[in-house]
Amino acid sequence: MTTTGEDHTAALTGPWWWGRWRSAVLDGSLALVSSVECAIEGFPFADAAGIPVPAGMLFGAVAGSVLLFRRRWPIAVVLVSIAITPAQMGFLMGLVGLYTLSASELPRRIIGALAGMSMVGMLIVTYVRAHQGMVRGDVALGDWFVPFVSITTSLGMTAPPLLLGLYVGARRRLMESLRERADSLERELQLLAERAEERAEWARNEERTRIAREMHDVVAHRVSLMVVHAAALQAVARKDPEKAVKNASLVGDMGRQALTELREMLGVLRTKEGVVRGAGASSASSVPLAAVGAAAAAAAAASRAVDDESGDGPCIDDLDELVGQSAAAGMVVDLSVEGDPRAYAAVVEQTAYRVVQEALTNVHKHAAGAKTRVRLAHRGAEIAMQVENGAPPEPGAASDARLPSGGNGLLGMKERVVGLGGVFVSGPTDAGGFRVSAVIPAEG
Repeated sequence: MTTTGEDHTAALTGPWWWGRWRSAVLDGSLALVSSVECAIEGFPFADAAGIPVPAGMLFGAVAGSVLLFRRRWPIAVVLVSIAITPAQMGFLMGLVGLYTLSASELPRRIIGALAGMSMVGMLIVTYVRAHQGMVRGDVALGDWFVPFVSITTSLGMTAPPLLLGLYVGARRRLMESLRERADSLERELQLLAERAEERAEWARNEERTRIAREMHDVVAHRVSLMVVHAAALQAVARKDPEKAVKNASLVGDMGRQALTELREMLGVLRTKEGVVRGAGASSASSVPLAAVGAAAAAAAAASRAVDDESGDGPCIDDLDELVGQSAAAGMVVDLSVEGDPRAYAAVVEQTAYRVVQEALTNVHKHAAGAKTRVRLAHRGAEIAMQVENGAPPEPGAASDARLPSGGNGLLGMKERVVGLGGVFVSGPTDAGGFRVSAVIPAEG
């Protein structure tokens, strides 16, 4: 596995200017070999220059040790190798110096100029040495030999390290570019994973809110009617047994309806919970791209769970039965419908039903015995509903059944309507009653 980004930076633990200890050991070994080579070549140089042999060998050893700084100052190494070319020493330093120079990040004009200087210096020295050999009679060949040897030697000592260094430098820059792109991609994937997780968390919160709202609407209305009927049953049990039996039957029907709706809702919740958990289960064994996919899948599944409403829920046609149940519980309620009824999206019809249901539940809780009017209007691009009740006949009537109130009904209605792009308004009336109004776009 290749290291990228911070891992690559942390791997640079060598001494001084070396990135790794291995590089320092390699440069030290090359400098040692170059010093030995130049020291050996300093023996004939001292004899030809007329200086003491130890001085010539010391000069060669010092000059060859410059190769130790090839990564830090490649230009200086090449210049030193060019300077000692006339003394016929530093061949290893020249090769390695040119390679290091061409593989560096220096401008191409500087690399080309120094490589040209090195080749010209090698060409001149080789030409002079070969010509001197022919003059002394050491080599007995034609006049073509001196130029051929000079050109071949200069090219052989310059072109291979230069081309190899250019190739290695280009490859190194390519790898660095790929490493940077990999770092950038890794950061983007991490950001995508974080955003997907945030979206999934938001979708889960929305789903929890929707579940709480649905549970409230289903349970509150049915149970409120059951409590009202139970209170009436308690009041008439001895006076009117026939009416008591009727109220008991209504309580049983309400309980069965509530249990049916709760059972359907729990079945849907178990299915959706399995989808969300299944989408997130694969994230435990895959990183980081699969983690992004798993988080995105979980977010999508949770979002679908928020957006999709079951088509088997209540609809507008069930409002007559809903109003009839409230009337059977003793409420004086009237339902009026304006416009031509038509089919709407399931979520629109369910929302309209829940608004009316919750409004009637609030009347049972807070204004028992008050006259209530339910209005439903079918318009061209929207459906409107209004539930308005008058003041309760007795100030303490609302508390006879002792119905608890959590204060979430109006909030849940508003969330439903606004979530579909509608408008919701509620508040007390001048007559001492309460009004709930909602307008929902027909398309939802």
